[in-house]
Amino acid sequence: MKISQISKETNIPASTIRYYENKGLIKIKRDKNNIRIFDESDIEWIKFIERLKSTGMPLKDIREYSKLRYLGECTTKERMDILLKHRSHVLNEQKKWKEYLNNLDNKIKIYKDILNENGGKK
Repeated sequence: MKISQISKETNIPASTIRYYENKGLIKIKRDKNNIRIFDESDIEWIKFIERLKSTGMPLKDIREYSKLRYLGECTTKERMDILLKHRSHVLNEQKKWKEYLNNLDNKIKIYKDILNENGGKK
């Protein structure tokens, strides 16, 4: 597959995929004309990178994880350690956002109570 196909399939701009390659997050095979050739494992890996980014994993950690991934199964423990550390970060963020949501809900309740007391008027 070519980069335009991968872009459509992953819903990620080709420029982002090129950026991932330039930053060493993905290693893409090339044909004799130096055109990128992607396979299914590349698609899944690109999607996983996006999920890591979406959960707030720093680029340096994604790069380290990627480097270890390309070294193979002998790095399974190190990759798991990176994910466990990031999981802890995600849980802390989730707790923080839950508190933020509770604060918003409390303020909304106060406003609803005020509006109900005033018959819906300001």
